[in-house]
Amino acid sequence: MVDDIDRQVVNALLRDGRASARDVAAETGVAATTVSRRMDQLVETGVIEEYTARVDYGALGYDVTAVFQLSVDGSGLKAVTERLRDLDNMVAVYEVTGSHDIVAVGKFRDTEEMNAHIKELLTDPEIRSASTSVVLNTVREHEQFPVDDTGE
Repeated sequence: MVDDIDRQVVNALLRDGRASARDVAAETGVAATTVSRRMDQLVETGVIEEYTARVDYGALGYDVTAVFQLSVDGSGLKAVTERLRDLDNMVAVYEVTGSHDIVAVGKFRDTEEMNAHIKELLTDPEIRSASTSVVLNTVREHEQFPVDDTGE
């Protein structure tokens, strides 16, 4: 069970994922040994999935973001989601409700690279239909939000 101290630790790490237990302790007013133990527990329980760098793909030349909406034959859902998950360019893959079965988001260097992926999707026999939207302007992406300290 996550309590208020855990939430304080998580929020401090959301502000600075590189913060040490000592830094988090100074920010939260909780003893460094307690913070260290809590951080370990949050990792063990899966609340904190990983410590990683956040990359601006646009700054690295990946100028095209595309959103794919796919309808899949019922028995092919697992196989298609696994194939999409394993593609390096796909930054998100979701099984969804509604008129489509899968929504995936990909980052590409240019439209030629994106088109190659679209053609690959369209020739997949388990995909009944595909709709692609190219992102014109990214307003907010991959943002996380502070968790409620009150537990309410």
